[in-house]
Amino acid sequence: MKPPSVFDRNVREYDAWFEAHPLVYEAELRAVRSCLPPGRGLEVGVGSGRFAAPLGIKLGLDVSLPMLGQAQGRGVAAFQARAEQLPVRDGALDFLLMVTVLCFVADPLAALIEARRVVGGQGRLILAFLDRLSPLGALYDQHRQSSNFYRQAKFFSVEELLSLLRRAGFNEFDLRQTVRGDINSLTPEEPVLPGWGQGIFVVVTAR
Repeated sequence: MKPPSVFDRNVREYDAWFEAHPLVYEAELRAVRSCLPPGRGLEVGVGSGRFAAPLGIKLGLDVSLPMLGQAQGRGVAAFQARAEQLPVRDGALDFLLMVTVLCFVADPLAALIEARRVVGGQGRLILAFLDRLSPLGALYDQHRQSSNFYRQAKFFSVEELLSLLRRAGFNEFDLRQTVRGDINSLTPEEPVLPGWGQGIFVVVTAR
């Protein structure tokens, strides 16, 4: 039997972070919402449903069964699957969302190739991640060993991620960013800005 993952063991801690940092969470939601196209969507790495539920995404996948239980409790039809092997037919989706997931995936390129397969030629991948080279991202990377979750993560820079996306067959990128300063001193007006380099939370839309 596979041993429980850090996400299996720490569901309450995962959810508690969002409750303790509501302004960060709301800024991240605004950034992702500003990129979502209409149509049939799926969140891969849905976790406890913290993004899918308020964004109106009805379908989610994750490897952690305890997390899936939380997502289902938030009204998301959530199933167990790996990002590198999606149980979805070719071109079935209008968009696929991944929020701070790729840094935990064993084979990020394989996951992006799978995403490309299921969104087809006209679909979109919306990929949110923590920019390793942003001012706050560098601090996160330096201290990630103190985190139950991020000590296992591999943070990416924007250029590293765009390179992976191109290799997976994506192009036509749009980038937006938020959470530019100390997460404990944000205001409710924390903006979503174009580009990257200031905010730790970057959202890439790729076609």
